Amino acid sequence: MHDEQITPSRSELSLGMKEPMNILFSIDDGYVEQFKVTLYSLYQNSDNPELDVYVLQKQKLAKTVEIQKFCNQLEINYHPIIIGERAFEDAPTTDRYPETIYYRLLAHEYLPETLDKILYLDADILVTNDISPLYDLEINDYLYAAASHVNENGLVDIANKVRLENYQAKTYYNSGTLLMNLKKIRQEVKRQDILDYIRHNDYRLFLPDQDVLNALYGHKIFQVAEEIYNFDTRYFTQYELQSKGYWNLDRVIKETVFLHFCGREKPWLSDNPRGNFFDLYKHYQHLVAKMEC
Repeated sequence: MHDEQITPSRSELSLGMKEPMNILFSIDDGYVEQFKVTLYSLYQNSDNPELDVYVLQKQKLAKTVEIQKFCNQLEINYHPIIIGERAFEDAPTTDRYPETIYYRLLAHEYLPETLDKILYLDADILVTNDISPLYDLEINDYLYAAASHVNENGLVDIANKVRLENYQAKTYYNSGTLLMNLKKIRQEVKRQDILDYIRHNDYRLFLPDQDVLNALYGHKIFQVAEEIYNFDTRYFTQYELQSKGYWNLDRVIKETVFLHFCGREKPWLSDNPRGNFFDLYKHYQHLVAKMEC
């Protein structure tokens, strides 16, 4: 009779390995399903089996039990962070930019002080390769690591520097993926500075929290490659053309870590996906639904 083979769980595999990776989201009840797709893609493509996931939320999410069950199935440690205040009630908001987008700017006030760093992700992202090279990046005296989303001729960069009056910044950064150096952020990022800037400059803010991040701290952000760490799926053709064919489909699948579904057209809003990588997103949606059956 053959000995029974036992497959170790992810938590058992993590014994003796490096510290858990801290991941941050900021969502409301309208984005729980998208959050689960992003989280599942992270789980499937992570070389580190131990994940601590923190979710900033204004009030306790109605689907908390559902989220907890989902995380338990993946052996992910779920940490809800309840804001429970109206710190940004006077900040500019729209249907696309709810109050929750500002929470990441003050995440260090709500997260445990024992955390030295955390990786923030928008919930409209697919993780397609291991995040460890970014997460393990030493950014030393920088507050954040992030990627830009600007055109090749630099005109957008110039316009944003003039608009936000941060001429020291190297470029304009997208806030959809942020590696946060919490030790430095606690020293330098102050609530009153943020609230004052919003109060005095709301007329010039097009992408509110992202503009604030760039205006106040753009010169203290370490730049990482957008093709790897914040690939805007709307512009796949432009990436390929500007790189003279280097960033073709095979390269993206092999090397890109974050596919970011920016803009108003989202893969979960249509039964007939038309955008770049919408089919891939639908595949992960299907896997999540299948797991929860």
